[in-house]
Amino acid sequence: MKHRKKSDLPTKTCPVCQRPFAWRKKWAAVWDDVKYCSERCRGLRQKTVNSEENPG
Repeated sequence: MKHRKKSDLPTKTCPVCQRPFAWRKKWAAVWDDVKYCSERCRGLRQKTVNSEENPG
């Protein structure tokens, strides 16, 4: 496999931190299902959803 520049890889935006993140080989088989840039953001998703449902 030929190496690609990181700028040539597909990207998505994390719904928790709103930062872009790039495709990783580790995610090759499940790229369509990847939503969060990290385990941290995946864990924070519940807090974000709960705080929007219960303001104050």
